[in-house]
Amino acid sequence: MLQPVILLFVLGTCSAVENPGIEITVNNKGLQYGKHAGADWIQGILGNITLPFMDGRIRVGCFSSLYYTFTDTRIRKCDLPEPSVEFSPEAAGLNMSISGLSVALTGEWMASFSFLQSVGSFNMALFSVDVTSVVKLDRDNNGHLSVSSVSCEAHVENVDISLSGGASWVFQALMNRHKSQFKQNIEDGICPQVEKSIANLEHYLQVMNVSFDVDHTLAVNLSLTASPDINPSSLNVGLKGEFFSIQTHNDPPFEAQPFTVPVQGDYMFSVVLSEYTVNSALYGYYSAGLFNIFINDSMIPPDFPVHLNTSSMGPYIPQLPKALLGLQMNLQVNATSVPMVTFQPDWAKQSFHATAEAFAVQPNGTQTPLFQLRADSAFSGQSWIDAGKVKGNVSVDNFTLTLISSDVGPVNTKTLAKSTREGIEMILTRVNEALSRGLDLPRLKRAKFVNSVLKVEQGFVSFFSDAEVWPTDRGFNRPKHTHEFF
Repeated sequence: MLQPVILLFVLGTCSAVENPGIEITVNNKGLQYGKHAGADWIQGILGNITLPFMDGRIRVGCFSSLYYTFTDTRIRKCDLPEPSVEFSPEAAGLNMSISGLSVALTGEWMASFSFLQSVGSFNMALFSVDVTSVVKLDRDNNGHLSVSSVSCEAHVENVDISLSGGASWVFQALMNRHKSQFKQNIEDGICPQVEKSIANLEHYLQVMNVSFDVDHTLAVNLSLTASPDINPSSLNVGLKGEFFSIQTHNDPPFEAQPFTVPVQGDYMFSVVLSEYTVNSALYGYYSAGLFNIFINDSMIPPDFPVHLNTSSMGPYIPQLPKALLGLQMNLQVNATSVPMVTFQPDWAKQSFHATAEAFAVQPNGTQTPLFQLRADSAFSGQSWIDAGKVKGNVSVDNFTLTLISSDVGPVNTKTLAKSTREGIEMILTRVNEALSRGLDLPRLKRAKFVNSVLKVEQGFVSFFSDAEVWPTDRGFNRPKHTHEFF
């Protein structure tokens, strides 16, 4: 019956050994802030809630009973105190309680006693309602988060009811005379509704997808790798964090390595992203052939030192302009391995190995093979958060070209590599100018990240942050005093 309590509890539950690719940690600071924001959110939507029907029986004497049903029940006002929510290592979940909740309700009633039946409307007030629930968080066999009720206790200090319509004076008198039974019926109905709500949440979690399409090429598996790890100050969730090609569904030829989540400090939460997760995405793109790139001269910046035509290639391939003067060239670049990323303290490193096959485009459109090279490159990058923006820089550590074959004589790979590297560095200068200005952190619909820190560690990158939830409009104000409901 007490749907506000149920909503608050539902909100409180929302978040061989396999190493995770992503780990999310929520500490007590985040839990308490979420609890506060959740209470504010619930307070704002209570006025639009219609509660399920409630029925019961009151024994009147030895052989008679009063039967009643309340329907179309709505909340008029609510004094919703801030709940208590704590991590519970003993229950592997959460301890949640509300103390001193008072609610004013209105709706329709039907009742029967002996030969008398009647209907009408009612106003009801529940004073000083205390509810405590312990919820366990687990993982099912398919990697879904699982939620179950461990225990629930409820107490109602007092109930006032006012009936109108029909023979309300008769039923009002009977309920007042047997008020303790009526209050006990209300009290007994709270925990079943709380547990029903938790069961509904469990059903919702079981049908949720744990894999999601990222784009037309990649999907990501975010299933849990183990049950949530709960201690008195934090909750840690490990996710598989594996990207894969939608077309091939191939598993990457490497495994997630263990890593230790760093101490959060005074932040609400942290997200740790491993090399495995990033490289699984690169492997997915590699499997889908996205690192096989066709390049022609129109795709090269005008100020790039190397251009794809036979005339401009003279300094690197002397025989080429003599044999094929004034022809455009095409370049087919094929990655020969996954361009893997490694994380080191404060740095991210990436290597890229490919073959590049050049062709001359004849006037009739046919392509004449010219030469084939092996390109090996290595890059370094840094990233950080400054003034709420992600900033960084990228540099070339190495770039070499090795001749595989040539149909047009010798190729000066050393000079060609030097010019190409200069062009790459020129492009990275522009990229770094943009990175120095920074990119805004992503924003959620009703929240934003604040006080955020990004750190690159050995084998993973970690993101620490607080959050700020934007308040919602409330449909009504809290009463000053509990007994002002009617």
